[in-house]
Amino acid sequence: MTGRTPARFTADDYRARMERAVRAAGDAGLAGLLVAPGPDMVWLTGYAPPAVTERLTLLVLTPDRDPVLVVPALEAPDAAAAVGAPALTLRDWTDGKDPYAATGALLDTGGRYGVSDNAWALHLLRLQKALPDSSYDSLTEALPMLRAVKDAAELELMAAAGAAADATYEEIRKVRFAGRRESEVGADLAGLLRRFGHSQVDFTIVASGPNGANPHHEVGDRVIEHGDMVVLDFGGLKDGYGSDTSRTVHVGEPTDEERRVHDLVREAQEAGSRAVRPGVACQEVDRAARAVIADAGYGEYFIHRTGHGIGVTTHEPPYLIEGEEQPLVPGMCFSVEPGIYLPGRFGVRIEDIVTVTEDGGRRLNDTTRELVIVD
Repeated sequence: MTGRTPARFTADDYRARMERAVRAAGDAGLAGLLVAPGPDMVWLTGYAPPAVTERLTLLVLTPDRDPVLVVPALEAPDAAAAVGAPALTLRDWTDGKDPYAATGALLDTGGRYGVSDNAWALHLLRLQKALPDSSYDSLTEALPMLRAVKDAAELELMAAAGAAADATYEEIRKVRFAGRRESEVGADLAGLLRRFGHSQVDFTIVASGPNGANPHHEVGDRVIEHGDMVVLDFGGLKDGYGSDTSRTVHVGEPTDEERRVHDLVREAQEAGSRAVRPGVACQEVDRAARAVIADAGYGEYFIHRTGHGIGVTTHEPPYLIEGEEQPLVPGMCFSVEPGIYLPGRFGVRIEDIVTVTEDGGRRLNDTTRELVIVD
């Protein structure tokens, strides 16, 4: 993830997020959090280093001091310009100095810390060498719900990203499919996402005919043919927040079986979306969608979880899957995307982003879920 999140977030917003993170760390039995460059740092501070670098940059959050951002001296001006900088103490270091000793001085020598998942092993190992009695847990393991509940401003950005993805779908329906390669339609999707405001395109799946039976096929050189079912799944980041939607179209008139399978997936997606409400366990949404497909005899062909969280990344907790008992909370955003995949033949997936409201759920994608015929 690159760039800063929108200026509508203030230093006070970032201060509140860091305070919330420290409280969550304490509740999880951690001495604090160590956050490397990436989506967690952007969400907590509004700062993204200008480039990938081997120099240590680390946000240190502990209950006994104000937040400290350890940053290379040559990048300190960029860090100081971040919206969240007034809520931080910047501690810069110059080449030739030991940043691990300086960082270690901020920590409890025997503390257990949560570390953002994308921290470099190089940095973590050197920090552990400086503090041999310290220990570390992945943030995804220790605090999986840290970014899961969105505030009103974040939900506004999520809705705008969903609307941009919807506009992309409305336009892609107008292009010619038959006789073109999947990669060409994928390029059209990427261009449309950017036209409608996305700064980052994370994926453009165009899976035609038998390729549709592979949920993560993305794009290839196969020429789309008349009579193909085509799974379209695309998304990325707009103003720092994610979109992700799937629709399945057909080139020319579908067979009765193709239409029946599509209708079944649409019913499953509706059932999963209706199951969303506060207090319901994540697995119940999966169960609701999966039951529709299993009862129709296609259970073995629904081969992935029903959904995943989305926010400043396009895939993050919570996950809608059997065994996940995390209750839904207003402000959570996640996909509901059941599918049926018939090997060697075709696949169907329909996906919306849904946010939990005070009394149910609200879809952030509004395009038709009916089977659309394309040329």
